This record gives sequence, structure tokens and C-alpha cells, in this order.
Amino acid sequence: MSDHDTTKLNPRPVRDSISEMAEIVLPNDANPLNAPLGGRLMHWIDLAGAMAAHRHSRQWVVTASIDHLDFLVPVRVGDLCILRSSVNRAFRTSMEVGVKVWVENYRAEEKRHVSSAYLTFVAIDSAGNRVPVPPVIPETEDEKRRYEGAARRREIRRAESARRKQARS
Repeated sequence: MSDHDTTKLNPRPVRDSISEMAEIVLPNDANPLNAPLGGRLMHWIDLAGAMAAHRHSRQWVVTASIDHLDFLVPVRVGDLCILRSSVNRAFRTSMEVGVKVWVENYRAEEKRHVSSAYLTFVAIDSAGNRVPVPPVIPETEDEKRRYEGAARRREIRRAESARRKQARS
């Protein structure tokens, strides 16, 4: 199979890529205001996304991009961050992964949405060359909506990349 032949790869359902991780926010994760550093949350989002991309592609993956990221509610030391990820859509060698983050204050029995992000990962071999990834099979209505949305977001990313390239020349 050539590096660009995806016809022999068996499609995989979204459910095969679903990953979840949890992190307790500790003092070494936080700034002087007892809130985790934004970079720490971004790191956790990247890890959660990579887990889904690994599960789908069965390959090493590298982060190619992350879309806009907002932090919607505060997170504090002692809170539990729950990150859930899955592959929304696979292209030839890349995958869009959605990651959703919640903060859980287990003492107050409260769970709130912190952030959502779309990341693009590229599958690579041991030499760093791109390798094909299997197509995604969306099964639920939500998975189908995210699958279609991924194609639109990819076009927006491509247009923005072309705009930046043009601005540099």
C-alpha cells in the first residue's frame, strides 16, 4: 500500500476513538490566583486530543493546529478537570478531533463546561512521513453533525492559511 492509498484502510466508527481523561488541578498547575495556567489546560487538551487520534489511526500523531480556544468558567486548585475527545472526521493523513472540557467540583457536586476545541492531528511513521488514516464512520446524529462540521471547518482553515501565506509574500 502506498503512503497515500486509503482505500485499503478499514473505516472505523467514532466510538472507537472516544477517550476520556481526568486531572486534579494541583498547586503546581496554578498561577498566583489559584487558577490553572492556560497553557496547562491547553496541554491537557492536546493530550486528550492525541489519545483519540492515536486510537483512530493506530499511528503516531503530531498536532498540526488548534482552533480558537476560550475558557468559559473559572477552574480552581482542587477541582477535577474532565476531558473527553473523539475523532470528528478523517481526511487523507489528518484528522479533526473535538475535545470538550468540564470542571467538576466534587465537593459541591457541580459540573460545568470549561472549553471546547478542535484540533488537527497528522499521522506519521517513525521517519516523520505522513501516513494515511482510515475514514471515520459517524453513527449518531451528533457524530454526523460534527462530521459535516469538520469539512466546513477544514475549508475555513485552508482559506485562512492561504490568506496568511498571501500576507507574507
